[in-house]
Amino acid sequence: MHTLSDKKVSPEQHTHTALRALMDGRALGMVYQPIVRLEDGAVLAHEALVRGPEGSALHLPAVLFATARTLGLEAELEIACVEAALRHFNPATPGQLYVNCSAGTIRHLAAEGCVELLSLLAQHGLSPSRLVLELTEHERVTEVDVLRMSLARLAALGISVALDDFGDGRSSLRLWAELAPPRVKLDRYFTHSIHTDSRRVEAVRAAVQLARSFGAELVAEGIEEEAELAVLRDLGVHMGQGWLLGRPRGQTVHRVPEALAALMQTRQIAVLPDTPHRDAAGTVSRLAMSAPAVEPDTANLAVVQVFNEHPQLLALPVLDQGIPVGLINRRSFMDLYTQPYHKEVYGKKPCALFMNPNPLRVERSTPLESMSTVLAGEDQRYLYDGFVVTEHGRYVGVATGESLVRAVTEMRIEAARHANPLTFLPGNIPITEHLRRLMAGKVHYAASYFDLNNFKPFNDLYGYYRGDEMIKLAARSIQREADPLRDFVGHVGGDDFIVLFQSEDWQARCERIIRTFNAEARGLFNAEELASGCMEGEDRRGNRTRFPLTTLCAGVVLGQGGGFRTAEEVASAAADAKRQAKAAGGGLHVQAARESANDARQAEVA
Repeated sequence: MHTLSDKKVSPEQHTHTALRALMDGRALGMVYQPIVRLEDGAVLAHEALVRGPEGSALHLPAVLFATARTLGLEAELEIACVEAALRHFNPATPGQLYVNCSAGTIRHLAAEGCVELLSLLAQHGLSPSRLVLELTEHERVTEVDVLRMSLARLAALGISVALDDFGDGRSSLRLWAELAPPRVKLDRYFTHSIHTDSRRVEAVRAAVQLARSFGAELVAEGIEEEAELAVLRDLGVHMGQGWLLGRPRGQTVHRVPEALAALMQTRQIAVLPDTPHRDAAGTVSRLAMSAPAVEPDTANLAVVQVFNEHPQLLALPVLDQGIPVGLINRRSFMDLYTQPYHKEVYGKKPCALFMNPNPLRVERSTPLESMSTVLAGEDQRYLYDGFVVTEHGRYVGVATGESLVRAVTEMRIEAARHANPLTFLPGNIPITEHLRRLMAGKVHYAASYFDLNNFKPFNDLYGYYRGDEMIKLAARSIQREADPLRDFVGHVGGDDFIVLFQSEDWQARCERIIRTFNAEARGLFNAEELASGCMEGEDRRGNRTRFPLTTLCAGVVLGQGGGFRTAEEVASAAADAKRQAKAAGGGLHVQAARESANDARQAEVA
């Protein structure tokens, strides 16, 4: 005979009992992770993170809440977590306490005059102004108007709210705009490797601008590397948390380690990853021209009339119910038409006989960048035929091959201002942008202008291929010695490079760059030139002369906050320093900032 004690307890009942015991027995554990001001490393707050019993199946918070959700105990668990966070928190800890809550829990805590929440705060010796409720949601927030009223009641008591995990798909821009929280926490996705991903940089830059517009402060989650910290601080993110700044622990902290605080207080401008240039207006639609069209059975005499009425029309599209099926080239058609008896034999016959039945058809939304492959293709008929522009397959206009070549050329020239096509280093526009950031930050930097001595004779003697190899060697030599987190390397064009150093040992780096290049460049010369130590070639006046072997030189100007007024002044002074280095026979020439700025201003006046 079985007794009640012999009955087996189901796994679900056992889990339910274990979870209930944790909540009723106030056995939920808490760890605290510091939230730090990125400007100086000051600890401004801690986030409370729940933990179940060590070694149990319910230890991890994800398992804990998934279990509660399955058993219908999620709301009770959240309230228990708020109580545990307040109970374990040391009131002597400086700053605020962040506690995760869903929208439903926030509404519950704000109900009936917030009596329950105020009682908990008083019981654990915390003022309302020290509590920040992080709005976290597993599902999209509903009843926003009701939630907004709850937040207003909490704000009246001094309790603020932060929007958690912004950008993960649930914490939406609309929710930010509707609730206007004083703080927003960026999802860790945007932090991870931001120093190597220009898309994340642009996303965070947009979030910073939004925060300024909405009057909110940003907290970046998941900071694990110094390079991530530097970029986020430079972009204007106010606070951060992550393993680099402090791991979750049972005890709160009053300050970050001294070495980390010193790093954050050392003002340097981060080197941002390259942003690939994209022409927002660079689609085929900008090339499309309105032009008349004919049908396949249109008589050739009518085609002649169309060409006569439109003398600028180079090709005539042929449409079948709005769908382009051919293209008639003006020159080819009129050359045939002027032949003897052609008008009499073919004048009344359909024009489909003389059309190109396979014209190039391009959707108007096609990026011009992708048309570069068409330029390099084997079929070059479009250069004189032009091509048909469509929208969803239907005719909208024609474009000429000449307009395509011109547009792609302009696009490549503009792209080269952003990134050099040979070395892929940033071009003039990113160089100027970084220089302006250095000047705005009032940091110490060394603007170094590198140039090749006697490169033209080398290029004339050995040809463009080996000349390109020489330029790429210069780029590699510079990049090897530059600190990618502190020193910005740019390629102005040709054999000219700019390095904006923040490394304190910039002079030693410059000297190593020059020494390394000069040694390795010898491998690009033939034995005859190496033996004689010179090259023969023509000078700029066309006279035959002998030139020393190609070497690298650099001119440097020091920027110290107020030394220059504009980026253009810095560039002009660095170019002047480089000219002095070349005049002295190569090597390194360093020019003082004040002298450089004065020289640049005098040059402007002159």
